[in-house]
Amino acid sequence: MNKLKQRWGITSNFQLTIIFIVFAITGSTSAWLSHPFCIWLGITKEDFGFWFTLIRLIIIFPIYQVLLVAIGAIFGQFRFFWNFEKKMLKNMGLGFLFKE
Repeated sequence: MNKLKQRWGITSNFQLTIIFIVFAITGSTSAWLSHPFCIWLGITKEDFGFWFTLIRLIIIFPIYQVLLVAIGAIFGQFRFFWNFEKKMLKNMGLGFLFKE
């Protein structure tokens, strides 16, 4: 755990626990919310078959990004998750979204 705390710039086990809780809540919530979004968009497994899973994952991605920062802010970790988000998107080639 010390390597992870050092890598993320965290000093306390309490903050690390909060971060893990935020990741868990965000992952579960984004997966849960993807179902209503698919229904709202008219995307069903019957219509898309094999591609439904891929489409649902693509829908989950932006939901997860927004929720990660929002839930992180609710738990008082906005700065950590905002920096985490920027770093992740830059690594994915979407760094142009953030002007430094």
